[in-house]
Amino acid sequence: MSDASRLLIALDVDGTLIHEDETVGDAVRDAVARVRDAGHEVMLATGRSWETARPIHEEFGLTSQFVVCANGALTMKRDGTLPGGYRREFIEMFDPTDVLETIRPHLPGGSFMVEDPSGFRRYTEGMTDWELVNAEQVSFEELLQHPATRVVVVSPEHDTEEFLAIVDRMGLQRVSYSIGWTAWLDISPDGVSKATAMERVRHALDIPRSNVVAVGDGRNDLELLQWAGAEGLSVAMGQAPDEVKAAATRTTGPVVEDGLAEVLAAL
Repeated sequence: MSDASRLLIALDVDGTLIHEDETVGDAVRDAVARVRDAGHEVMLATGRSWETARPIHEEFGLTSQFVVCANGALTMKRDGTLPGGYRREFIEMFDPTDVLETIRPHLPGGSFMVEDPSGFRRYTEGMTDWELVNAEQVSFEELLQHPATRVVVVSPEHDTEEFLAIVDRMGLQRVSYSIGWTAWLDISPDGVSKATAMERVRHALDIPRSNVVAVGDGRNDLELLQWAGAEGLSVAMGQAPDEVKAAATRTTGPVVEDGLAEVLAAL
């Protein structure tokens, strides 16, 4: 494949590559393998930590030069000299104290998690639906003592609309944030997103903006889809919120129908 025709394909994980129960459709598995084997640079751009993204990366047989994790706050680079094959190349972090102390009065029943630059997670009671293998439960005050690449706030007592209203009243500043499908808030360092990390990757790989493809389904994919769609192709999954669909240049089928396979087959 010539460099001029090589694509940089950035794929979200949850709700795009894999189903809610973490199974993978055969059509998606085959479609990823086809574009990967054709010589395109197929990579993950996910909110997951490297520790939770790595099994997905390996399941799809990806060998990409980079992997974007933690919504852009962490970018891994391939390094064959290391046991895991990748090293932490770019890390963006911030002091979570202000944002945690701003949020807590608004969500006194919420649960909190802080992911540090090493990928270790510290969380408060109630953070039950997240991957907590490389983690420990701590007090709220302990969360303030460590630098963060990512802060997650969960509030099961609120539906999405109530949660959106509460977040709007918080007036969060000096951070980037997105809101998940349910009442959870994902916070990154100011100005950091999947898009900023992918632009760094694109530049390092010297791939034209017109050869960029991105597929996602969540509000944390908004900047990524806008970035890719400016000159390349951006696709929202069929189950994505309307604002995510509006940020993309096209929409495909939902994840339950393996909509990603349709996108990759058309490249």
